[in-house]
Amino acid sequence: MPANGNYLILITVASIALLLVLILAVKLHAFLAMLLSSMALGLAAGMAPEKVLKSIQAGFGDALGFIAVVVGLGAMIGRFLEQSGGGRALADWLLLKFGKDRAAWALLVAAFLVGLPLFFEVGVVIMAPLVWSVTRETKRSLLFYALPCLSALSIVHSMVPPHPAPAAASQLFGADLGHTILYGIAVSIPAGIAGGMVYGRWIARRIHIDPPDFALAAAENAGDGRPAPSIPMVVLLLLLPVLLIFGATLANLWNVPFRGAAVFLGHPFTALSVTALVALYFFGSRRGVSRAQAAKMAGESLAPMGALLCIMGAGGAFKQIIVDSGVGTYAGKLLITSSISPLLVAFVIAMAMRLAQGSATVAIITAAGIVAPIVKGIPGYSTDILVLALCCGGSGFSHVSDSGFWMVNQYFNMNVAQTLKTWTAMKVVSMFVGLAIVLLLQALLR
Repeated sequence: MPANGNYLILITVASIALLLVLILAVKLHAFLAMLLSSMALGLAAGMAPEKVLKSIQAGFGDALGFIAVVVGLGAMIGRFLEQSGGGRALADWLLLKFGKDRAAWALLVAAFLVGLPLFFEVGVVIMAPLVWSVTRETKRSLLFYALPCLSALSIVHSMVPPHPAPAAASQLFGADLGHTILYGIAVSIPAGIAGGMVYGRWIARRIHIDPPDFALAAAENAGDGRPAPSIPMVVLLLLLPVLLIFGATLANLWNVPFRGAAVFLGHPFTALSVTALVALYFFGSRRGVSRAQAAKMAGESLAPMGALLCIMGAGGAFKQIIVDSGVGTYAGKLLITSSISPLLVAFVIAMAMRLAQGSATVAIITAAGIVAPIVKGIPGYSTDILVLALCCGGSGFSHVSDSGFWMVNQYFNMNVAQTLKTWTAMKVVSMFVGLAIVLLLQALLR
C-alpha cells in the first residue's frame, strides 16, 4: 500500500468521482457502480487483488447482517398498515379531532405517524386524497396542506430507522439504533414543522395551486373493503417498536427488575418481530385476511427490498475498502488535528451526494460508507449525532433527478418551476434547521 497519505486522499476523491460518473453518465445501477468503485479504490491503494475481494465480501456481509432483518420487518409492518386502511383511518380521525381550522396541523401529525413505518411514496399515495379533499372544502392553496404532509413524510423517511437510509447509516457508523430512532424523531419534528408549517404557509400565500383534475375521480387507494383497524390499535402499532427499544435503553441505564427481558424485547430484531406479529394478527387475521393472503402480503412487501439491500451492502463494501486501505485512518488523523467539525464533513458529503444523483437513500448510504471510517472514534463526537448530521445532509435538495420530485410535481398539480420553489425549497429549509438542531444537540451532549 502506498505510504503517502495525500495519495490515499487523492484516489479516494477520484473513486467518488468515478462512482458519480458511473451512476450519472454511464447510467449504471448504484449497486454495480459502488462495487466497481470499491474495487478501483482498493487496487489503486495497493491492496492485493484477493485482499480487495475479501474486504468487499466482509463489508457487504457486515452491513447486511443487521440491516436486512430491520428493513425486512419494517417493510412487512408498513404493508399491513397500508393494506388495512389504518393509515387513512388515523388521518381521518386526526382531521376530525383537530377541526377544519387546524387541518394542516392534523395532516402534519398524521404524516409523521404514518411515515414511521411507510416509505415516502406509499405515504404520499395514502395522504394525497385527504389533502385534495380538505383543499376543495376550504378553497385554500393546495400547498397549505400538501407541504406540511410532504415535509413530515420525507423527513421521517430520511432520519428515522427502520427506514433503509438511516438504518444503514446507523449500522455503518456502529451507532445504537435505539438512540438513532429517538434522536431522529427529536430532530425530525422541529425540522418538519419549520419546512412544512412555517415555510409551507409562507409560500402558500404566494402561490395558489388547485387540486389536479384526476383528484375529483380518484379512487380510494388505502383499504381492502374490510373495516379499518381501531385508532388505538393503529397508534399502538406505530409506537410499539419505539417504546420497546426505548425500554431497553432505560433498562441498560438502570438496574431494573427483569432487565434481561427488557433488553431482549428492546433489541430491534425482537421489537420489530413483535410489532410484525401484532400487525399480522390485528391488521390481518382478525380482519378476515386468510393465512395465504397474509403470507402473500408479506412476500409482496419484501420484493422491492432486493435493490435497496444490494445498495446497502455495496455501501458497506465501500466503507470496508476505505478502512482496509488505510484511507480512513489517515483522514481521521487529519480531522482530529484540524478545526473542521466532523458533523459538517458528514453533512456536506451527504448533501453533495444528494445534489449529484438525486436519491436520498443512495446519497445517505453512499456518504455513510465514505464518512464512517473517517470520523468514527474522533473524541467528543458520538456516532448517533454523526449519523443525524449525515442524514440531514442527504435529506435536502430534492430536484429534477429525484423520483420523489416528480411524484410531488404530478400529485400536487405543479409545473417544474413551482415544484422547485415549493417542494425543493421546503426540503432545503428542513435540512438546515435539522443541522442546526444536530449542532445544538452536540453542544448539549458533549
